[in-house]
Amino acid sequence: MYVYTTLGIQWSAWALLLWSQQLTASTLLDCRDDQGSLSRCTSISQEKLLDRVIHHAELIYRVSEELCSLFEELFIPFPFRLQSNQAAYACITRALPIPSSKSEIQQISDKWLLHSVLMLVQSWIEPLAYLQMTMERYDHASDMLLNKTKWVSEKLSSLEQGVVVLIKKMLDESTLSTVQSDQGTVQNDVQPEVLESVLRDYSLLTCFKKDAHKMETFLKLLKCRQTDKYNCA
Repeated sequence: MYVYTTLGIQWSAWALLLWSQQLTASTLLDCRDDQGSLSRCTSISQEKLLDRVIHHAELIYRVSEELCSLFEELFIPFPFRLQSNQAAYACITRALPIPSSKSEIQQISDKWLLHSVLMLVQSWIEPLAYLQMTMERYDHASDMLLNKTKWVSEKLSSLEQGVVVLIKKMLDESTLSTVQSDQGTVQNDVQPEVLESVLRDYSLLTCFKKDAHKMETFLKLLKCRQTDKYNCA
């Protein structure tokens, strides 16, 4: 029994190290300089910046899928997974004016695609920071789960910075800043029962995964329009 436990710990440590190295090796967004401005991205060409933003969104979506799977394995019995999948109406971004159907997405302008991505990103920064904080209090949360939650929370802020600069470059909008959404999403002073807390956090994760996929889809559609405007599905 001790041998299997030791091997499991060693494998988890190796998997965590390998995962960290893979993400570190990727070309990620790092817009802020030492003074806090976004100058590191303003010097990049529009085409390369869009590619980096798309790659960043792809990684965030991929890790969000892994996060959901890890969370399910550790904390969620199968019947509750089905309930969560049916509760899409509870997603915190449901009130945002974000297109959902394929026909709506195809009809919106490049400007609205970018602003839709920015709205989604900014709406999730606070909830993910909160989720990171709550998971650190879980008794049986693995290092992999905690590290991936932290990574997504941090990189979502980097994606926000990249999208803001992209809006400046593509739309020539004068305002170049990041503004946090004031949408009320979580309440830190409420201490729910354990099961309720776990299911709430799981609902946040599943909703974020769906929205992360929207971010990636919108950005890839934008890229397609830059290269082959009349053949983007």
